[in-house]
Amino acid sequence: MGTGEGLTCTLRVRMGSQDAHYGGSLVDGARMLALFGDVATELLVRLDGDEGLFAAYDSVEFLAPVYAGDFIEAQGRIVKVGKTSRRIEFEARKVIAARPEIADSAADALDAPVLVCRATGTCVTPKAKKRL
Repeated sequence: MGTGEGLTCTLRVRMGSQDAHYGGSLVDGARMLALFGDVATELLVRLDGDEGLFAAYDSVEFLAPVYAGDFIEAQGRIVKVGKTSRRIEFEARKVIAARPEIADSAADALDAPVLVCRATGTCVTPKAKKRL
């Protein structure tokens, strides 16, 4: 159970060939938003005891490409808690980069993660659903 503002959650996921939507094994930006949705769900469960609902994104910035084989670390942090609303800041970073130009299974663990997407959004946990 969390305390509200400042509560964070991090997921690390490998992008697979099923995530590649464009030529050159480029992953669709919507995949980052799906990860942010999973992060938001965990944050709301920890805070409220319920998955809640994603109401809106206020901003979304795609900052660097993501490819099949890359490992992405998605993180969210609750920055404001209202009666039912929770404002969350999200960031996704590439922590391992696929290197298909070297070999099909080559990859590099990055010394400095690359920020690939940043967003802010609001989630809502209806009063009737809040358990904690």
